[in-house]
Amino acid sequence: MFEALSDKLSGVFDRLRRRGALSEADVTEALREVRLALLDADVALEVVRDFIAKVRERAVGVEVLRSVTPGQQVVKIVNDALVEALGGEGAVPLNLNAVAPVPILMVGLQGSGKTTTAGKLALRLRDKQRKKVLLASLDTQRPAAQLQLQQLAERAEVACLPIVAGQTPVEIARRAMDTGRREVFDIVILDTAGRLSIDAALMDEVKAIRAATDPAETLLVVDAMTGQDAVNTARAFNQALGVTGIVMTRMDGDARGGAALSMRAITGAPIKLIGVGEKLDALEDFHPERVAGRILGMGDIVGLVERAAETIDRAEAERLAARMTKGTFDLNDYASQLKQITKMGSLSGILGMLPGVAKVKAQLAGANLDTKFLKRQAAIISSMTVKERRQPDIIKASRKRRIAAGSGTSVQEINKLLKQFDDMTTMMKRMSKLGEKGLMRGGIGALMPGAMGGGMGGGFGPPGRRRF
Repeated sequence: MFEALSDKLSGVFDRLRRRGALSEADVTEALREVRLALLDADVALEVVRDFIAKVRERAVGVEVLRSVTPGQQVVKIVNDALVEALGGEGAVPLNLNAVAPVPILMVGLQGSGKTTTAGKLALRLRDKQRKKVLLASLDTQRPAAQLQLQQLAERAEVACLPIVAGQTPVEIARRAMDTGRREVFDIVILDTAGRLSIDAALMDEVKAIRAATDPAETLLVVDAMTGQDAVNTARAFNQALGVTGIVMTRMDGDARGGAALSMRAITGAPIKLIGVGEKLDALEDFHPERVAGRILGMGDIVGLVERAAETIDRAEAERLAARMTKGTFDLNDYASQLKQITKMGSLSGILGMLPGVAKVKAQLAGANLDTKFLKRQAAIISSMTVKERRQPDIIKASRKRRIAAGSGTSVQEINKLLKQFDDMTTMMKRMSKLGEKGLMRGGIGALMPGAMGGGMGGGFGPPGRRRF
């Protein structure tokens, strides 16, 4: 998400930073490019106009044009305007300040990911806020919808309202609230039916459900991949219902991202949650300042640390680190490490959270940075015998052919994995041999090929004669 927009804005701001002083004409030209980039990213025209007007007003002031670093000042102004457009500083939490059971109404078009999001939200409320959650499907339009929600409830280990044939959506909603009161549930999530497009029947149904349940939250679920259509959907639902929050799904996709930038301005409602993957736990708070940082190539280190803290087994990570340091790291440990990384999501998504990575994307393009690649490596290791995992040196031609056949891969892929593992263990041994003081003296160059014993000849020569 936001990759194309981030690339274009990075180019504009790199040119601004290279100039010692800025004239009003320089700022005007840069803002023209920013405007085109935003429109190309599917940001609503009225939002772009307002955004550019705000930035221009702040950027052509004396304090910017006469600043020591005017380019950086303009970037900061754009960053602040982006944060403002996305909803301001900090995530907006769900409003659960109501008498239990608290009703949460999920609305949106068919195919937006509404039912899956209901399941994700139930798991999130159960795990993070220790709430007793009841899921209820009000979708009598789609035959498999109620069964789908039931299966999601089982995976999330929460209750699901039993299906009673012949009931209307309003009757199901009332029964769900009655069950919630009798069985002392904290929250009832009401998953409404969608349509392929907005029509009067859909809106009348949702209005009747809202009147019958008086929800604390009316969450509109929109698919970020639909671009401008998502903005139009949000406008229509907001005018009819007055949504209190937005959940954007498929924010991990390659959409242009303009819908997210338009939502707050169009509806006045904050984006509260974002779907960042297919797994049931792939639902996150929406932080405007972090998203703005990613759009401008500044990364989201805080988000990355939080994701790591939630997914990585600390005891296992420490065990692996200790084995690395001692030089006893084997392919079993490597497989365990791959599993830990995969839990954090796609590698391209993780890299997108690092500052400045956009500038090295071209170098990383052919590196197969995705979870499928990691899963293939894990499959290769699982096709090895216990002895082979502990002693990779014994894996010769015949063994490679057997492992390739067992894992559905090729001998070339086996060779690649073994080479990566060999490089990693070589570096770990060097780190162990150098110790902390040696690393501080020699820096990263001390770990490069040829650094041990033979000077820097293997990878880096003296200044002015570097070889890559």
